[in-house]
Amino acid sequence: MKRKHKKYSRPKKPFDSVRMEEEGKLKKEFGLKNKKEIWKADAQVKSMRTKAKKLIKSSPEEQKILFTRLKKRGYEVNSISDVLALNIRNHLGRRLQTIVAQKKISSTVKGARQLITHKKILVDNKAVDSPSYLVSVEMEGKISLKSKKEDLKKEKILETEIGAQND
Repeated sequence: MKRKHKKYSRPKKPFDSVRMEEEGKLKKEFGLKNKKEIWKADAQVKSMRTKAKKLIKSSPEEQKILFTRLKKRGYEVNSISDVLALNIRNHLGRRLQTIVAQKKISSTVKGARQLITHKKILVDNKAVDSPSYLVSVEMEGKISLKSKKEDLKKEKILETEIGAQND
């Protein structure tokens, strides 16, 4: 059995007031559940930065591969310095929860989280129930709200299946 590794690390100083205030603002702005989500986003940004640092001395073709991958994810990067300038806000802005709120599908970010967890948001006609789902640029236009007709159809199908099992 493979050992599961943490996807984040806790802050070194647990009661740093400046950091705690910044995290509180981020949590409120992006409608996050807890600060662990901020730490996970920070770890992902740090991993992108370390990959960019390793590619500083490599060939331009290898750098281009990283840039195209990050552009597909929705980050505006054209050079190593752009990748090193990425921050948590850039990453949190690519989450499904934030994009649903920006597209005005939901009035608030917390409302967007509610819709996502209740599987009311479709990405490419598939229900996604993870608010932390990172939306690529090509999928951004394929985000929609599930219609009530689809819900009614699923309920009727379930009722007929249950009725068939009981007979």
